[in-house]
Amino acid sequence: MNDTQQKQLGSTLWAIADKLRGAMNADDFRDYMLSFLFLRYLSDNYEEAVKKELGSDYQKSELEIQKNAEDLDTYIDELKSVITQYSRSLSPEKLGLHEDKKDHQKIEKARQDFVDDNNKMLYSHNIIPLAVWYIRNLDQVDMLEKQMRRKIHYVIKPAYLWSNIYELARTQNSQLLKTLQSGFKYIENESFESRFRGLFSEVNLDSDKLGKNYGERNSLLCSIITEIAKGLAEFPNETDILGDAYEYLIGQFAAGSGKKAGEFYTPQQVSTILSRIVSLDSQDPSTGKKSKLKNVLDFACGSGSLLINVRKQFGANGIGQIYGQEKNITTYNLARMNMLLHGVKDSEFQIHHGDSLLNDWNILNEMNPAKKMQFEAVVANPPFSYRWQPKEEMAEDFRFKNYGLAPKSAADFAFLLHGFHFLSDDGTMAIILPHGVLFRGGAEEKIRTKLLKDGNVDAIIGLPANLFFSTGIPVCILVLKKCKKYDDVLIINASEYFEKGKRQNTLLPEHIDKIIETYQYRKEDDKKYSRRVSMEEIEKNGYNLNISRYVSTAPEEEIVDIEEVRQELEKIENDINVAKARHNEFLKELGLNLLP
Repeated sequence: MNDTQQKQLGSTLWAIADKLRGAMNADDFRDYMLSFLFLRYLSDNYEEAVKKELGSDYQKSELEIQKNAEDLDTYIDELKSVITQYSRSLSPEKLGLHEDKKDHQKIEKARQDFVDDNNKMLYSHNIIPLAVWYIRNLDQVDMLEKQMRRKIHYVIKPAYLWSNIYELARTQNSQLLKTLQSGFKYIENESFESRFRGLFSEVNLDSDKLGKNYGERNSLLCSIITEIAKGLAEFPNETDILGDAYEYLIGQFAAGSGKKAGEFYTPQQVSTILSRIVSLDSQDPSTGKKSKLKNVLDFACGSGSLLINVRKQFGANGIGQIYGQEKNITTYNLARMNMLLHGVKDSEFQIHHGDSLLNDWNILNEMNPAKKMQFEAVVANPPFSYRWQPKEEMAEDFRFKNYGLAPKSAADFAFLLHGFHFLSDDGTMAIILPHGVLFRGGAEEKIRTKLLKDGNVDAIIGLPANLFFSTGIPVCILVLKKCKKYDDVLIINASEYFEKGKRQNTLLPEHIDKIIETYQYRKEDDKKYSRRVSMEEIEKNGYNLNISRYVSTAPEEEIVDIEEVRQELEKIENDINVAKARHNEFLKELGLNLLP
């Protein structure tokens, strides 16, 4: 999908969202719409894989549906009968009743539950081929699903596929809401073998925001799903289309959510800068991009957009493993969906719901240094100047022990030290922080000084103001390494290079390229854009890294020659005395008072 199509698709879906959400808060509606896009992606992917797996058997099901199209009611009754007859052949063991195999009441209930579950495939009068195959081959379903778990790592029952959900919505079927509820529960608990529990926890299909009663909620969901399907139908059916749409809508919802957006979204242009920096060779960026990346960590990953951007730099198989952590449950779920929507297999990433400052992720809490997790790339856009409450014992935390604790008023350096601790010796870390970390005193000054003295600060990049949805303040990117080639600090002042917008400023591709090229080749550009600053100079400035001290876009003050000024003043004074003497001669001739 090209950029124009992506924008058109995004605009189409955003218009649908804006039209249908009514008085509903944008954040709330976001969760519904993005969840449906995710369901569509999973369904398309699964149906395509199953179609390949079944081959001619799938085609037989398609032909069977066509053959019975004129008398669907009779056909549906026949299929229901097949399900009922098969249920009677199921033994207690197959029904999972090993301990209750003599309890006839439980057996009959289990059989009826089996019938009811499978009848869900027939709620829609536009029956899908996979549903027919399931019903005609009920004894082979387990085998097929095992095979699909091996190949694409998940399964979805025909009743919960988008093609069936859409038909229920299109025909205003009263079973849509119930089917969606069952489907979301199934995906959370069974599709991925329980690895995605709670994925739809923030999607409340019983919410009053959707309607006062079941009928109103069902009706609105029918409208939303139908409009989404119509919107998507206008564009080519490509594998990346839903990932692109998802990413666009995250940005649009972020823009409409004010300050809350900063919790989960990093603007794409800023994300690209970080991604391109960490993709370069850590020891000598001038040699270009690494061929592969062992792993990458974003410990404040939000919706996962920054991690996705890093992956784009290397391609589908260029990163060994992706790791992310997110404290907010809603955005944690968005991140997991985002990964799958962009073709990242569930075995290729780990997203943890937890607090990075508390380091509550078991894989990162290894006390033995020899077993410590290390990452070749670390990226992050943590909450700016976040107020935290560190306990006394945290001073001995292995992340902070050698540096000291960040102040309660601003956890910026706590986030930085968390990520830096897990950075490998041959890795690169790029983190977005407010400018205060460059010059604030106290505990932050001590941390900054140690990082500088240890030679860990590789570069500082000042960005323009008003790039983020969450704040209008200018921010900076700190690039850190544990082992770096150069003993100076590259300082880039890119604050004046942007395209002004009504609400947000934007970095154009040429602005991004200029930053990356300057960083990659460590260029010094007329001292108004970039400089390589020696540690001696930084030390003289008390380890203050305020960008304007080293690289300033302000016009240079004209150098004043004091001796030249003195001589000029003497000349002026002498001229005044000569003029006054001549003037007094005239006054004397006229008999007037002389000038003093």
